[in-house]
Amino acid sequence: MATVLIALLALLALAGAPAPPPALPNIVVITVDTLRYDRVSADGYPRPTTPNLDRLLAAGARFTQARTVEPLTNPALCSLFTSLYPHEHGATRNGLRLRAGAPSVVRLLARRGYRTAAFVGNWTLRNEISGLGDPFERYAAVLTRKRWLGLFKGEATAEDLTDAALAWLAARPANQADRRRPLLLWVHYVDPHAPYLLHAPFAARLGIDGRGEVSRSDRYDTEVAFADHHVGRLLAALAADPGLAGTLVVFAADHGESLGEHGDWGHGRNLYEPALRIPLGFVWPGHVRAGRIDDAASSLDVAPTLLGLLGLPVPAAFRGFDWSAVLRGEAPPPRERTLWFQAHKGAVLSSRETATARRRGLLAAGVLAWPEGRMEIVRAGSGERAVFDLAADPGETRNLAAAASPPSERARGWLVDLRRGLLASDRLAHAGAPGADPESARRLRALGYTQ
Repeated sequence: MATVLIALLALLALAGAPAPPPALPNIVVITVDTLRYDRVSADGYPRPTTPNLDRLLAAGARFTQARTVEPLTNPALCSLFTSLYPHEHGATRNGLRLRAGAPSVVRLLARRGYRTAAFVGNWTLRNEISGLGDPFERYAAVLTRKRWLGLFKGEATAEDLTDAALAWLAARPANQADRRRPLLLWVHYVDPHAPYLLHAPFAARLGIDGRGEVSRSDRYDTEVAFADHHVGRLLAALAADPGLAGTLVVFAADHGESLGEHGDWGHGRNLYEPALRIPLGFVWPGHVRAGRIDDAASSLDVAPTLLGLLGLPVPAAFRGFDWSAVLRGEAPPPRERTLWFQAHKGAVLSSRETATARRRGLLAAGVLAWPEGRMEIVRAGSGERAVFDLAADPGETRNLAAAASPPSERARGWLVDLRRGLLASDRLAHAGAPGADPESARRLRALGYTQ
């Protein structure tokens, strides 16, 4: 009788106890540098540039109206992981570090037991000058190649990065207790960043004659196809490993790339669509509904959405929107949003610039009202404006701003907020912080990062 009573009490205790949290999935975040939305074949590009990414995105939620907060690598990726605007996290330019103590989805997941690793292929992402690596257990800048005109080993190819990521996955602990810890892996591919190398094996597949002079735009496409091929190797390894079944995959570009539109090549200094609009997708079989989402999204949304999908609390400091309920099919998407953008000078190349680098670096501010599609861009110095109706004119061919008309109240307020935030960032969070060391400054210049 006593034994039965003890058993009943134990059952009652268990019934009143909170349910154990669900097992957390493995997470792989894949980002590709300078990848334009409209050069991904899943989104209608006629050349088969991205067959592997197409299959990935078809298995999950694919955003067709996603944009980065800033078209520059270091600020954009810091915003992706912190869900803060660049003027808030402080890394507004290449060569400026993320402020200490900034909220980070990586740090939050590490506290939940995640093993974390990152493999990045761009010199500007070295932890010494970006601060992005601080929350990761393993943070490797793979800088083994001379992509930029053969000058310096300051970058990596997509092949290098996939090899490094696969080696880390293969070396997972044999100890079952450690192996049960979920992992968070981030891989950042630098291709198709300038100088747009020609990858001949992919040129033929894309219908590009690589024997003569090849345009920059065509070379860019072969770079996209090359990156996609090696992303495909990583995805194939995830699919083949039973221990990685059910992995949550996030795919994004840090920003796009201008290929001659508005007379602009590259990225960073302007807020036009080719550099702002990015591919973005979440894939988690059984948890994320497959399909297109045609409503406005921001790179700031990645961190809160990741936490929301895992059923974890989202910090109040995060600026982005948590799409998890939408991705699960439990709520409609937000139909009205305002997205905010900023552009700064490219790189801080000496420590003496650091104290004023933020407030002196602001170039432009942008505001997009959705679903109207009204995009307003204001240059910080001259006040020159551009207004586009992206719904009717997605190519931004008609500037609707009258030559003498002042910025809207919304755009003026955003500029004021930016300037105040940048001034505070210079004075408080980063006063006296070191800038790029001489070697980093030399390599940033060689890689095309200038002021």
